[in-house]
Amino acid sequence: MSKENKGKAAEERSEGGPETEDIPKCCGCRFPLLVAVLQLLLGVAVTVVAFLMAAISPSLLARETPHWAGIILCVVSVLGFLLFGVTYLPDEKTSMQFLAKVFYFLLCTVGLVLSVLITAFAGHHYNQASSFTCAEKGGDCLCTLEPDDPIARTFTYAGVADCQEVTGTLTVYFLLQMVLNLAQALVCTLGAFIMWKHRYQVFFAGLQLGAIPSGQNWRKV
Repeated sequence: MSKENKGKAAEERSEGGPETEDIPKCCGCRFPLLVAVLQLLLGVAVTVVAFLMAAISPSLLARETPHWAGIILCVVSVLGFLLFGVTYLPDEKTSMQFLAKVFYFLLCTVGLVLSVLITAFAGHHYNQASSFTCAEKGGDCLCTLEPDDPIARTFTYAGVADCQEVTGTLTVYFLLQMVLNLAQALVCTLGAFIMWKHRYQVFFAGLQLGAIPSGQNWRKV
């Protein structure tokens, strides 16, 4: 090692760490803005598709038109943007930062569970609606899975003059809900994982003064 390098190393040890320009300053080190944007877009898309489905017939149940899941994801996204704007301090030294992280992690977990359930429901209803045999009666659409069975269960869609809206348009909406909620589940999983990783793994934590020898370099935890 040259004298010049030895002098620099000694200077760094005397200051207790490397130069401040080596500290990561990217926005992604605080919070990945892309995740919050994706959550907002997916939440709006799920809500819009759900309201379009509800406009087909008032007989559709809440589990068939999951606008509430999209609204919840929009709330998660807003909390993500709030978390991005909170002044960062190591080890959650501000109560707002800590509470925002906890609520964001919990809401991402709830969003994940809801998205998986909605994907399952949408898949079931898509398979069911694709097999319907429907007939118009008195301004309503009466559908059944087994038209030859006189005691088979009948599904009534009130206010539907054209049964093609049930067997065609509605099945497309169910398929869209499956795709959107699957993407929503993946994004919520990513958001929860990033919060966990941010707290416990490789995000920059800085020098722990007094906890390590003065000659030890900074590290990531």
